[in-house]
Amino acid sequence: MLRNEGDRLTRVVVSTPHDAYFDVSTHEGANIPELADRERTIEQHDALKATMRDFGCEVIDLPELAGDPNSVFTRDMALATPHGHIKLRMGLEARRGEEAWISGALEALGEPCIGEITAPGTVEGGDVILMGGVAFVGLTGRTNDQGIRQLSRMLSEVGYEMRVARLDSEWMHIGGPMSAIGPERVLCCRGVFPHDFLSGFETVEVEPLGPSTGNVICLAEDEVIANAAENAPVIAQLESSGVKVHGLDLSEFRKGAGGPSCLVLPVERV
Repeated sequence: MLRNEGDRLTRVVVSTPHDAYFDVSTHEGANIPELADRERTIEQHDALKATMRDFGCEVIDLPELAGDPNSVFTRDMALATPHGHIKLRMGLEARRGEEAWISGALEALGEPCIGEITAPGTVEGGDVILMGGVAFVGLTGRTNDQGIRQLSRMLSEVGYEMRVARLDSEWMHIGGPMSAIGPERVLCCRGVFPHDFLSGFETVEVEPLGPSTGNVICLAEDEVIANAAENAPVIAQLESSGVKVHGLDLSEFRKGAGGPSCLVLPVERV
């Protein structure tokens, strides 16, 4: 169960890429811009898993979904809450079917399903960041008004205040310009959000340098994993702000339009 993305990470679901991520015949519809190198990709994913395990996090590695190159990006398929998970509905049509796959796996792991986003609503997990009593949500090309209304009803029942920001098309998800780096601390890109959107939270503001500038995996308060291959200025700023950063080369996943947090579905934090 999970209430705050800034709490200590104790259990995640990932899916190591083996075949589907490298099948170029699926890439156009799946929004995979560039073919990744198989050996480097698997090495990078293994390093990510090792870092989380060394931290003390349980890492559950699901076999990839056959024919789905995006199944490596487990973050988007479900949303963990304090009482169980919400089965989402993908905004990218080529990803439909991932939701049932991940929800079934979560239920088998003892993580009950407490709700579901239904058509015509869409919500992708990369567009939702839960922090204490606030749910930060991005209105994007992947998450629509109908989905947000459904999500709002579910999250209000478990005590969340909804804060919704409409994002420019340069951002696939809210997780691109923003991440939790502690229970009450946020990494965010300057100039992206309304002035009061992050009120009540301490912020580390950075210049937006690319589509995943603000994207990190929070391991615990002031400890994160970042993509060292593209986010060196952000890593330096985080470290100067007292954040311990595990810098990993995750460049092969940028070729699939993903940042670090896209690769991890957090299901338990304490």
